[in-house]
Amino acid sequence: MKLDSYTTLGRSGLRVSPLCLGAMTFGNGEGSNADEATSRRMFDMYVERGGNFVDTADGYTGGVSEVHVGKFIADTKSRDKIVLATKFTFAVEQGNPNAGGNGRKNILRAVEASLKRLKTDYIDLYWLHAWDMLTPVEEVLSTIDTLVRDGKVRHFGLSDVPAWYAARAQTIAELRGTERIAAFQLEYSLVQRDIEREHIPLAQELGIALCPWSPLGSGFLTGKYRGTAKAGEVRRLDAFAGTPFARFDTERNRAIVEVLVKIAEELGRPPAEVALNWVMGRPAVTSTILGASKPDQLVSNMASLEFEIPAELRQRLDEASATETGNPYRFFQPHMQAMMRGGTDIRKWRA
Repeated sequence: MKLDSYTTLGRSGLRVSPLCLGAMTFGNGEGSNADEATSRRMFDMYVERGGNFVDTADGYTGGVSEVHVGKFIADTKSRDKIVLATKFTFAVEQGNPNAGGNGRKNILRAVEASLKRLKTDYIDLYWLHAWDMLTPVEEVLSTIDTLVRDGKVRHFGLSDVPAWYAARAQTIAELRGTERIAAFQLEYSLVQRDIEREHIPLAQELGIALCPWSPLGSGFLTGKYRGTAKAGEVRRLDAFAGTPFARFDTERNRAIVEVLVKIAEELGRPPAEVALNWVMGRPAVTSTILGASKPDQLVSNMASLEFEIPAELRQRLDEASATETGNPYRFFQPHMQAMMRGGTDIRKWRA
């Protein structure tokens, strides 16, 4: 597979690359964020190799990410080529209850601000960044549909929402003939497979593309921070206490990393490339979001397209990272389904 092996985004007609350039790290060079020059190099590297899908958000690096992306696209005169995605939801002003969330007032404010920073008059894919637990889904849908009809938004997606919310939204949109959900952006990796219970089957049933974020588990799956240090030393993972990385530091996940590293050694590939390749091969996955902060990281991430994981090695990764079934999902397993079919062979028809 190559970066210019494009796929339609769900049942939409929008064509996207199998890897999406995530711009969350595009900033001023503070902390782990890349400065403008480094961000530009990564943008150019991605586009030169045929990539066409760039993802940002109004809250990334305080809006600087959108400014950089807009400038890079304008400088390269690539607006018609780039599938530009951004997000709304998180508050941009303290003390103002309508400066965040998914209500109509904030969506309309947010889209105008993003269009200005991005130096464009339309957004190809507009994401609801997270469920705000307040706004009726009907209000979100009607507002997005208006933006689509006005030409300011081309397609609509949901990120970090419950499966029931997404199912309700898509059903209402279908019944009313309004803009439907084109894609999900959800966390998915070898150490975070919870979405397999509800979201992935939902995506397959309703024709929604899946764009995973954090496919490397915030860096945990790079294999750089393994095991426990020798006596008298501080375990390397302790340095990440209190960070998003730290939540993955469990005995189960360390065991997954050990299996990943062994398989990576067999394939002669870095663990990060193998972990990305595993995600790309999962059901419903359309375009996986990369979050590099350095050019060499981006090069390695894009190299995950260059090989295939043999079936037996992929099965080892599947088994090592499998999540508990739980209820009611155990009733959907083959042995339970067999009890419902009375010994007959029944297969579901698919187009």
